[in-house]
Amino acid sequence: MKNIKEVNSTCMWCHSHCAVTVKIEDGILSGIDANVNHPHAKLFTPLVRSCPRARAAVQYFYHPDRLHHPLKRMKDRGEGKWQQITWEQALDEIARSLLQLKEKYGPEAIANTQGTGRTHEEFRLRFFNLLGSPNNISQGMICNGPYYMTSCAIFGWYIYPMITSKTKCIFVHGGGIPMEYPPVWRAALNALNKGARLIVTDPRGLVAANRADVWLQLRPGTDTALIMGIINYIIEQELYDKEFVDKWCSGFKELSERARQYPLGKVSGITGVPVELLKEAAIMYATIKPAASIQGMGVEQLPNCIEALHARFALTAITGNVDVVGGEILQGPHPLQKSHVELEGVEFLSPEQRRKQIGADRFKLLSLPGYELIEPNVRRVWGRMCAGQTYGCYAHGPSVYRAMITGKPYPVRAAISTSSNPLLTQANTKLVYKALKSLDLYVVSDFFMTPSAGIADYVLPAATWLERPNIWDGFGLSKFISASEASFPKVKEGEFEHYTEFDLWRGLAVRMGYEKFWPWKTLEDVYDFRLSPLGYTLKEFVSQKGGWDSPPAEPKRYERSGFGTPSGKVELRSLILEKLGYDPLPKYEEPPEGPIASPNVAKEFPLILITGGRFNPFYHSEHRQIASHRKKRPWPKMQMNPATALELGIKEGDWVWIETPRGRVRQKCEFLKSISPRVVHGEHGWWYPELPGEEPWLYGVWESNINVCTDDEPDACNPISGGWPLRTALCKVYKAKEY
Repeated sequence: MKNIKEVNSTCMWCHSHCAVTVKIEDGILSGIDANVNHPHAKLFTPLVRSCPRARAAVQYFYHPDRLHHPLKRMKDRGEGKWQQITWEQALDEIARSLLQLKEKYGPEAIANTQGTGRTHEEFRLRFFNLLGSPNNISQGMICNGPYYMTSCAIFGWYIYPMITSKTKCIFVHGGGIPMEYPPVWRAALNALNKGARLIVTDPRGLVAANRADVWLQLRPGTDTALIMGIINYIIEQELYDKEFVDKWCSGFKELSERARQYPLGKVSGITGVPVELLKEAAIMYATIKPAASIQGMGVEQLPNCIEALHARFALTAITGNVDVVGGEILQGPHPLQKSHVELEGVEFLSPEQRRKQIGADRFKLLSLPGYELIEPNVRRVWGRMCAGQTYGCYAHGPSVYRAMITGKPYPVRAAISTSSNPLLTQANTKLVYKALKSLDLYVVSDFFMTPSAGIADYVLPAATWLERPNIWDGFGLSKFISASEASFPKVKEGEFEHYTEFDLWRGLAVRMGYEKFWPWKTLEDVYDFRLSPLGYTLKEFVSQKGGWDSPPAEPKRYERSGFGTPSGKVELRSLILEKLGYDPLPKYEEPPEGPIASPNVAKEFPLILITGGRFNPFYHSEHRQIASHRKKRPWPKMQMNPATALELGIKEGDWVWIETPRGRVRQKCEFLKSISPRVVHGEHGWWYPELPGEEPWLYGVWESNINVCTDDEPDACNPISGGWPLRTALCKVYKAKEY
């Protein structure tokens, strides 16, 4: 008779973090299903049961290419020659090398790269804060980091769309929401089916645009101008919420004056969107309430991203959709649990070392200068920072990679990557490759071998979410706590040794003399500590509370405590941005590489390349090994308008070159009638695990990886955040030979 066990958990294979039940038969994973007893089961169940990653869980977990033991490079980097070693040896040797480099160059010479929130970043940050290095590189700079820090500057917490049956209007900035945030889109569909109206900005015309009452097909990179034009029209027509603005907003007069620079005729000329559609969208959003705005990565990955977010938040504020049911809310933290923020240990990083953070003198909002200005105001109202350093306190990645090569402003000689694969996920792959190859020490912790791991000195096998306990609280942004115990052991003697990030960073910390600052010996100890104010251990919380706690929401809490900003109000004119030396109001700037700003480049590269759009069954650069996924999508697909393809002699299904001033890659052409004729979309994250891991192949990193084509020059990055542009490059497309 089989021993069948079911363990409730939170899936970490994408940012939806669905509540799941892990099914185990005789100690073997047999599948993953929705947790039908979860309080939000109605939301998660259809997502989990339609998710290709959930259906392929067994393939992933038991894949023959999973990393099971630490590996040490035996010959030159990139030769693919490895020796299996023990964790003890790996940690001893890595710690010894780190101490030597720290002694020779200073702790700031050691950097790290992180992925996008599917690992435990608080322990990585604690280690580097204790070490004395401020050089944490994160994809958060082009993911949710800009949203998070701009929201904290404007509202004093992370504002989030609370789409319910009461929501009457939804404004989607960027059309990729159904793929990027499936739970949010499902909630939006429920509202739309009850009569809510939908406005969508999207150059491609994807699923959300197909449901839209108003589709604004703008030129990529012009979002700030579009939103400022809508703000101007709403103010001109006196459609704004006068009561909320008068009582709870500062800088309305200045915003109004700035918005007058964006009459709809001018905005139409910039964006390509007809004036009548702009008017319709403005009236709809301002008069049909409550309304909620959502934006995807298409906004965060613009050269004008912070300004666009600032304008989008100002639009939410002047229409009075702040902290109302059916609009956008400031949830605040869980009132009792100890957040992961309290584990990051930013207090260990001395003022002297903080000043050495690369890029922080220029790109301040998402680095220590911005964090240090925002944090006291947020803490005054909420008692703590929300996502902490994890989402908004980075060194500038492109500048750190340049320091690896040039030694300026000082040498960076080592890096540790945890689940981040920078050769695929960082812009300007050729420069990143040169930088990583130049290091004295490069360490990668991941689930599989990747192109980045292929040029490392040590490769360490990471534990998946199935092999570790978890506490998920929306990165500390929300009131809920979802906790679970590990479904499987992370180590099985003689078979595999998958270490959690806690094991990795604590193991190094102990060897480097920081043991007294790590009072917990296991990840379970940490979670017991975090849940102790509730009166539970992790095991008790899971068994007695079902692993879930969520105090009731408190709409309009600002009426009691104000906003966590310098003025205590919503800052339409941002004092934080002003103190950092930036324009305190939103302002549109042309993309530095585009048909308007660089017409000479546009003569050779006449099309606009956007990239980064999500697509099933993959997530970022992951899951390319899974046979069922590759059967559904064996090759990368770039999208272009059939009329444009006809002009270029390209048929659907042809292999084509996508070329920018930085390089070219091959992808297969897919026709998309709705995409603007002057715009093409290239899929991101593509490599081929089936190709050889040694150079020159490196698992096909140079074949279809769109980041070979993207730009990360500091002058092209957003001047406030340092985020690099992924949606506005100029390119040309032409037919390639068959793959």
